[in-house]
Amino acid sequence: MPSGSSRSLGQRIVAVLAAMLASGIAASGFAQPASQARRVQSPWRLGVFPVTVFSGYTSSFGGRTGPWGALEPHYGLDIAAPLGSPIRNWWGGTVKEVIDDGRCGVGLVIQSGPYEHIYCHLLGSSADGVYRCAELQLKPGQRVRTGQLIARVGMSGRTTGPHLHWGMRYGGQWLDPVVILRAMASSRRAVASSRRP
Repeated sequence: MPSGSSRSLGQRIVAVLAAMLASGIAASGFAQPASQARRVQSPWRLGVFPVTVFSGYTSSFGGRTGPWGALEPHYGLDIAAPLGSPIRNWWGGTVKEVIDDGRCGVGLVIQSGPYEHIYCHLLGSSADGVYRCAELQLKPGQRVRTGQLIARVGMSGRTTGPHLHWGMRYGGQWLDPVVILRAMASSRRAVASSRRP
């Protein structure tokens, strides 16, 4: 997707989510009291950065030369982190799918209203469609909270080092996760500046 398209889609998504919260419906699709909706100055400030031990971005959204030299689309953001680092859920929702394939490796798809956020290259296993890693166990249909520990950084699937591949779909269309991160940072700065005397 061209960067211009992702920016305009990102702006539309920000407007849609703001309207949802203003009408009392959270991004997870569940009713929210009107008083709570009024207190939220910007919905994006509620999102959580998924990796707790951040080492850097290793591959961005869009076309790229893949790890084995071929040109390919990249539908997410690769976030480097030490093996076993905690991964937190970006937004409250429901586990839609547990993935186990040669590309994503062990992964999770979480549904939050019209959003699907995808977490790939996880540490652990997915026997019988259930994700397991030490104390963690997640299965389709299970509710997860914003910021909840959902996985650990691994090297499963097609990867050359430990990192989280974090993908985002809105209404079935891939979205650059950087658009979401920028909206989160901007809304937090706005809230911080509004609290200054």
